[in-house]
Amino acid sequence: MIDRQTTALIRPALEIAARHLVRRGVSADALTFTGLAIGWAAAGAIAMQSFWLGAALIVVSRLADGLDGAVARATTPTDRGGFLDISLDFLFYPSIPLAFAIANPASNALAAAVLLAAFVGTGTCFLAFATIAAKRGLASVDYPDKSFYFLGGLTEATETLAFFIAMCVWAQHFAWLALAFAAMCAVTIVTRIFWGWKAFRPQTQPGIEP
Repeated sequence: MIDRQTTALIRPALEIAARHLVRRGVSADALTFTGLAIGWAAAGAIAMQSFWLGAALIVVSRLADGLDGAVARATTPTDRGGFLDISLDFLFYPSIPLAFAIANPASNALAAAVLLAAFVGTGTCFLAFATIAAKRGLASVDYPDKSFYFLGGLTEATETLAFFIAMCVWAQHFAWLALAFAAMCAVTIVTRIFWGWKAFRPQTQPGIEP
């Protein structure tokens, strides 16, 4: 919901860092893979109940995720890079609820499963919208730098990061935090389906009734 504002706030710093990385020959794809590796390291730390370490690694992982786009813009953005970015993001996000379930199955497994199901819902709507939008030649006004139509919602990257950090800080309350975030994801699912239903009305052709 607030990704545009967050991106605008940190973008100048990311662009400065990106220019230094480009001069040192660091590629956007390398940063994307690094972000996933650090994110999975965060999940491993959480699974072993090292929650504060997990929180720190999550932040570093998401900084790498932000830098890959900045480096791409400073060089030459590619479809491969856009594909890797979204694919590896979707491999990172579910690893955190899964890690909490491993850390304390008795208390966390059910809430983690609900949140994972919600992630499937938000991701499916997100990617389905992007696919049909590309087919229709639609472009995102809110996120013009993205490689595909980036559909927002109540739960975007900023909100996800905030909840992941909160889960690490208050690990004993993971179940309630996970269920609250799953409820927010449900709102995102409903709104994305509604937006898609409105945006993708049957297109009329001359002489053909819709």
